[in-house]
Amino acid sequence: MVDDLCFITKDTLIIKTPKKSPLVLRMVVLVFAMVCGVYICSICLKQISIRAKPKIVDLQLVHRRCQPAGIEQWEIPYVHFPTPKTYDRSECECNPVRFFAILSMQRSGSGWFETLLNSHINVSSNGEIFSVKERRDNISAIEKTLDKVYNLDWFSSASKNECTSAVGFKWMLNQGLLEHHEEIGKYFNRRGVSAIFLFRRNLLRRMISVLANTYDRDAKLLNGTHKSHVHSAHEAEILAEFKPTINATLLIPNLKGEENTTARALEYFKSTRRIVLYYEDLINNSTKLADVLEFLSVPQQDLKSRQVKIHKGSLSEQVNNWDDIHSTLKGTQYESYLQADYHM
Repeated sequence: MVDDLCFITKDTLIIKTPKKSPLVLRMVVLVFAMVCGVYICSICLKQISIRAKPKIVDLQLVHRRCQPAGIEQWEIPYVHFPTPKTYDRSECECNPVRFFAILSMQRSGSGWFETLLNSHINVSSNGEIFSVKERRDNISAIEKTLDKVYNLDWFSSASKNECTSAVGFKWMLNQGLLEHHEEIGKYFNRRGVSAIFLFRRNLLRRMISVLANTYDRDAKLLNGTHKSHVHSAHEAEILAEFKPTINATLLIPNLKGEENTTARALEYFKSTRRIVLYYEDLINNSTKLADVLEFLSVPQQDLKSRQVKIHKGSLSEQVNNWDDIHSTLKGTQYESYLQADYHM
């Protein structure tokens, strides 16, 4: 009876012995495989990062090698070492370059001023590049053009290429500059571009020049050719023979509008490194040009231009309706425009 009981008990124990589930074993294997995979990946990533470090060091060494002596801390963002895609700067690879833009309005002396800068052996100013509408259609087109200029891949008759020390161009306020001022201002600050503002104090003289130039676009007084700038006294005399008639009723509102445009430009780019110049001051004071060269950090040098001024002398001889203009501005804040403001 006891044996039977024990036998029965043994059978019962045998029957109730728990079996290991194959699902549990699979889960254990899967977890182990995942842990091993994560560990192997982490080791691979560490090896990749270690291999990448020498490249970073090499780039830093190249940049450090091109650091010129005598540069103050505040100048560092404005000192560049471009690597053009279209040619090799060769021995000038470590020649530092400053970026600039001449911001102005038509008939404010910017063409004459740019020829002065380009007479410097180390300065390349590439003209009015945004006069072409496609280059200023949107901010992407603008930045693409700017990148090409400041990478020294923009070629013009003024380009010094390899050993230039300051590169830029002139940009009129009505050529997308004010329309996209926020993005352009950020670009200037990000790329270390310095602004050279150039205006005229006497806006009446500018207005006369604008009207005369507009007339010549159609009339083409110089043997059927329109010229905004001339290089001989004879050509200047021919163009100066035309005397525009100014709308006296709209004169003061137009002058105020030009003042507001100038003020907006200065306000929009107040965070950009800049120098503000006036055409009349450049003519009357030769030290102003020295200030510009110092601003661009290029060697002092005598600057010359072949351009000949078109409208000279008394304003009364340059417009048809002088009496109307005189009476309109007399006693106003613009009365000083009636007087001579520089000597040629």
